[in-house]
Amino acid sequence: MSRSTRAAEATATYRVKLRKECEPRRRRPPAKPTAHIPRVARLLALAHKIDGMIRSGELKDWAGAARLIGVTRARMTQIANLILLSPMIQDFILCSPFASFSQSPTNEHDLRFIVTHACWDSQWQLWVRLLPH
Repeated sequence: MSRSTRAAEATATYRVKLRKECEPRRRRPPAKPTAHIPRVARLLALAHKIDGMIRSGELKDWAGAARLIGVTRARMTQIANLILLSPMIQDFILCSPFASFSQSPTNEHDLRFIVTHACWDSQWQLWVRLLPH
């Protein structure tokens, strides 16, 4: 028998498990509904995480964090500036009842203007104007 003839005669063996007709099908448990976390809340949490890593010495600086997560230093600055928001606004963003809805009352781009105000009272007044009434 030549080599090409042997290759043509190769066989494969498979095991097939057949279900008996009387066996009930196994059903997957229903998926648990998950709440949608708004992007701005995720970015704020990321900013706090990176800030903690820099303070603990895990990361050298914000530029190192930008390289680590693959964003520009300018974008990392925008994310880092979220920490400059007043604690009341941060609390609202992170603990918002809107977290279970797909639409957050605001986005990170809206907050860039608010962060430029150093006074937390001024930030709060601008924040209240953004909220739906």
